[in-house]
Amino acid sequence: MSETPVSVDPADWVCPLPLRETRRVLLGHGGGGVLSEELIENLFLPAFGGAAGPSRDSAVLHTGTGRIALTTDSYVVQPLFFPGGNIGDLAVNGTINDLACSGAQPIGLTAGFIIEEGLELDVLGAVAATMGKAAAAAGVPIVTGDTKVVGKGGADQLFVNTAGVGVVPDGVDIGPERARPGDVVIVSGDIGEHGVAIMSVREGIDFGTEVRTDSAPLHRLVAAMLAAAGPAAVHTLRDPTRGGLVASVVEIARAASVGVQLDEAAIPVPETVASACSFLGLDPLQVANEGKLVAFVAPEHAEAVLAAMRAHPDGTAAAVIGRVVEDHPGMAVARTPFGTTRVVERELGEQLPRIC
Repeated sequence: MSETPVSVDPADWVCPLPLRETRRVLLGHGGGGVLSEELIENLFLPAFGGAAGPSRDSAVLHTGTGRIALTTDSYVVQPLFFPGGNIGDLAVNGTINDLACSGAQPIGLTAGFIIEEGLELDVLGAVAATMGKAAAAAGVPIVTGDTKVVGKGGADQLFVNTAGVGVVPDGVDIGPERARPGDVVIVSGDIGEHGVAIMSVREGIDFGTEVRTDSAPLHRLVAAMLAAAGPAAVHTLRDPTRGGLVASVVEIARAASVGVQLDEAAIPVPETVASACSFLGLDPLQVANEGKLVAFVAPEHAEAVLAAMRAHPDGTAAAVIGRVVEDHPGMAVARTPFGTTRVVERELGEQLPRIC
C-alpha cells in the first residue's frame, strides 16, 4: 500500500531556541536569561554611559545624609488574573521585593498604567483596588502615577510600570558581588509556585489541585533576618523571579567570581509543582517565584538567620540549599539525589514567557 507523500515547507520550520545573532528583538530577550543579559550589557549600558557591573534589582544611591535604594519594573503578565492574585498585587509586591533585596525598607511606590482601548473598566478597577490593598497591607503607599491609553491591539489589555524608593539602614551592604566562599545559601520557602499558577490558567490545565501564586512582600522578612544576626551577616539577597532559582545563583556566582554548590535534594519543591513541571517538561529550578528570596549568609550567622526566617510568616519553610565554594568560580553546580554533580546554567530566554 502506498502512502501519499507529505509536503513540508521549510518556511514553516521553527527553531526551538532563539538565534543569538539577530537584528531584531526576540521574546527571549525579556526572559531574564542569557539573552536578557546580553541585551543589557551590549545595548543599554553602553547607550547610558555605564559599564557592565554586578546585576542588581535596585540601585543604592548616596544622598549625602544617607543611602536610598531606587528600582523600577514593568509587568506584562498574561493572564491578568491568576490563582491567588493579579497583575496589580504582583506589581506592588515585586517592586517592594526588589528594594528589600538591597536591604532597603521601602517608603513609597509609583504606578504607571498603559491601557489598551476597549479594556473593561471593571477589570481596570479590580486591578487598581488590588494594588491599593496590597500597598496598604505592606505599609508602603503608592504616592504618584501616570495613565496612558493606546489603540486596540497596542498593549494586550494592560501593562503596569512601577518604581520604588527605600531607605538603606546604616551598616547594611548587600549585593551580588559580596558573596564569599563559605557562605551558606538559604531559600525562604517552596519554589516554582508562581510560574505554575500562571501556566495552569494560561493553558487551561487542571493539575488536580489549585496551585496559587506565592506573591508576597518580603521587606519585613528581610528586616527580621538583619535584626537576628546584625547587618553584616547577610551578604547577598535575590528574589528568584524570571529564570527562577538557577538564574539567581548563576548571576551571583558570576558577579562575585565564586562557585555555588547546590544540594538538589534540599531544595523545597512542592509535589504539585514537581508534578506539573514533569508534565510540562519544565525544570522547577528555573520556574519563576514572586514571594521567595535566596540569601547568601556568613556561615557563623547562618543558624540565627535561618531561625529568624522560620519564625516569620513569610519564611516558615526556609531551608539551607547549598554553599559558596572556591572551586569553579563563576559557575553553579548541583549535587543530584543520585550522588552525581551537574552544571546548572540559565536558559537563553525563558521557559515561561510573560509571567511577571
